[in-house]
Parts: sequence; structure tokens; C-alpha cells
Amino acid sequence: MRVLCIRHPGGGHAGVFGECAEATGHRLDHWTPATGEPAPAPPESYDGLVVLGGGMNLDEAGRHPYLRREIGLLDDALGDGRPVLGVCLGAQLLAAAAGGQVHRARTPEIGWREVELCSAASADRVVGALPRRFTAFQWHSYMCEIPFGAVELARNEVCPQAFRLGDAAWGVQFHPEVTEEILAEWIDTYDVDPDAVAMGFDPEAATAELTVRLPHWMLLGGMLFDAFLAAVAARAARAA
Repeated sequence: MRVLCIRHPGGGHAGVFGECAEATGHRLDHWTPATGEPAPAPPESYDGLVVLGGGMNLDEAGRHPYLRREIGLLDDALGDGRPVLGVCLGAQLLAAAAGGQVHRARTPEIGWREVELCSAASADRVVGALPRRFTAFQWHSYMCEIPFGAVELARNEVCPQAFRLGDAAWGVQFHPEVTEEILAEWIDTYDVDPDAVAMGFDPEAATAELTVRLPHWMLLGGMLFDAFLAAVAARAARAA
């Protein structure tokens, strides 16, 4: 199977997702529309689509017109039933493609935060791979409202944390893809995020916390992405 992974400036890379794809023999192509380069192949030719986070927000689409183009790609994927996984900004773009609202959260979530699955997640083939309660790595100041017709799958006290559109598109507000390399870069450059500065983000404490929390979180991220790849495979088998 071939999956297209859309990256954004400041958003890292596929991390755990890339490791899972390699381990299972699937191809994960990377594309950063912000550079102006064309996709490695037509986006509609891929079996699935992953959209990662980034250092920008949807209300900056006037300065970053590629965000609107990505919403169009997501709308196309929703229309033809291609599996999609949106992460952080990617989840917000997916929600926008379905008519959902994206706006500032009442408080930024930067660091490790508790998340709880909703009852609907028990029957979900992707988010249902996660435990009922878990501590997730987050880095966002914006959130999306659950689009009309979507199923909320996880939440915490700040905002919805996961949802499903139809039977093949998922959005998660947390970051299941992160590795030590990705987080080291984010922590090292935290001061480009005014919200992180304002909340008194402590890079030394954040780095020390990785040793305790990251290994288990990477296992959960792998479980989530393996479940997504299984959904992609199931759809590809039906289409064959």
C-alpha cells in the first residue's frame, strides 16, 4: 500500500508512523505543500492520506494558501472514501473540510495531558486501539469543534481530542507520531511559540520528562497507526 504523508513547516515528520510503515512493508511518501513542490504522485492515487501538524493555524490561511488546497484534498478524500488520519493541525483541516469550526482553545495544551476515550471509541477500529485513559503529548493552541455527522471518540477538559468522519477518516488533536528526535527539536525551539513562552514552558523539565513518558507513548502511537494501516488495507481490498 502507498500512503501520502503531508508535512508542514514546524510540524516535524512522520516519526513513529514512518517506522510502522517500514516495519509492515508499506510505502509512506512525504510531501510538504508549503515548499511549492508537486506531490510525489497524484494525491488521489494513494491508498490513504496522513496530514501532520505544523507551526501555523487555520486562521492564517490567507498567508498560507496551501492550507486551503489541503482542505480541498481532504474534501476529495472524504468524497471517495479514502482513509485519512489528521493529526493536530491535520485534524483541524479535516474538520474544516467537513464544515466544522476551528478556533482558539480556552487554554493552550503544551506537554503531557490526560485524555479519555468516549464510549463510541470501543467500537472504533482505529482510535479504539488506544486504552480508555492515557497521557498524550500535545502542542496546540487551537481546537476544532466536532463536525456535523462526525463521531466524537476522545476528549479532555480542554477540547475534543479525536473524532471519526464516516467510516474511514479520523482526526486526533494529540501527537501520536512523535519521537525523541521530533520532540527535541520542538523543545529546543519552543520560544518561537508565544503561547509556550507565556505559559512558562520549561525546556529542561520537558526534556527530563521524555525519559519517563515517551517510550510508552511511542508504543501507543504505533498501535494507533498500525490500526490505521489495517483500515487502509481493508479499504484497498474492497476496492480491488
